[in-house]
Amino acid sequence: MTNKQIVKLEVNGDTHELLVQPTQTLLHVLREQLQLTGTKCGCNNGVCGSCTIIVDGQAVRACLSLAVASSEKEITTIEGLEENGKLQSLQQAFIDKQGLQCGFCTPGMIMSSLALLAKNPSPSIDDIREDLSGNLCRCTGYVKIADAVMSAIEVEQS
Repeated sequence: MTNKQIVKLEVNGDTHELLVQPTQTLLHVLREQLQLTGTKCGCNNGVCGSCTIIVDGQAVRACLSLAVASSEKEITTIEGLEENGKLQSLQQAFIDKQGLQCGFCTPGMIMSSLALLAKNPSPSIDDIREDLSGNLCRCTGYVKIADAVMSAIEVEQS
């Protein structure tokens, strides 16, 4: 006997009707059912930030969000940022400023930064550092990550 439910997810501008278990996380549905593997599974406890996506304009940990609770909400993943084959300016800044090494945490860092910039288009370096404090990285020293965000701000404001 199954108690699966139909959910309608608006992901990266596309609507998907999916059959999910009530306990399935949005992370699992994105990665397994929609094959959107840019959202990473790090700790699966909401601590590392690797699974950060944007839901209705807010940075959200996909590993803590139930898919059924995300029905009818606007969801953006890292895959939804490029347009016509061109990277979003923040993505390009991470490359240009070498704000990534292995790349595992990068999607979560970018999505958290985008949510910050949406509510504060001109954050200070301290604002950026504080906002990204919930995203863990084992490879970089965070300096280049913060530099990438500042660089993207400069590009957007020019």
